[in-house]
Amino acid sequence: MSIPAIRGSQLGGTPDLPLLIVGPSLGTSVATLWSAAARRLASHYHVIGWDLPGHGVSPPPREGFSIADLASAVIKLVDHQLGTEPFTYAGVSVAGAVGLQLLLTHPERILSAALICTAARLGDPDDWRSRAQVVRDAGTGEVVSRSVRRWFSPGFFERNPRSAQALLDSLRRVDDDGYARTCEALAEFDARARLGEIDTPIVAVAGANDIATPPDSVRFIATNVSRGRFVQVPNAAHLAPAEQPDRVADVLATLRKWR
Repeated sequence: MSIPAIRGSQLGGTPDLPLLIVGPSLGTSVATLWSAAARRLASHYHVIGWDLPGHGVSPPPREGFSIADLASAVIKLVDHQLGTEPFTYAGVSVAGAVGLQLLLTHPERILSAALICTAARLGDPDDWRSRAQVVRDAGTGEVVSRSVRRWFSPGFFERNPRSAQALLDSLRRVDDDGYARTCEALAEFDARARLGEIDTPIVAVAGANDIATPPDSVRFIATNVSRGRFVQVPNAAHLAPAEQPDRVADVLATLRKWR
């Protein structure tokens, strides 16, 4: 395994503002998932998003990688493009796991973090390996119907069909190997025993309707770190920044004041 190549996108704000690095959920591009919330944060932060390997603007991976490798890739991206000053971090699902890894291995770089619709142990290892094989055999189109059930709260597709369709279209465009290797990285990730090592201010944000990472799994993070808060977002499932951009932006706007 090695550090994968990832690329960043400017989503809002200007370089004179405090830096906020945001990361996506598996199967999404960071721009599609975060743009609505980033627009609302443009007066508070310089918002830069990063994409998973083979997702969005990032190239497909050349070999396997771990969650720790993704954390190293985020630090490398920031160092090369934005400098070495500490920053605020927000990540959804797998990018939330990357956030936990950053807090464990690069705590001096993170001022505060929002870990959104994620867990210290996401899902079952065998399920992740099975999903990786399904996508390798048949492509990401095979997981679209499952993603609709997991990603969106009841009625979101009817309330905001353009956003929902854009997210599903981004899933169909994901590189199959990039998706599969991210599943395999998640199969190996487990930070539950190390949460007590984290002393950085954390807000753990759950979607009230999230079946992928239920609120109790998100609350577990807030309860077991030294300085954690828990926020539950109504009418949101697994992609809270897209479903409830106002509420997520409000949480992030106040995060910089809680240090």
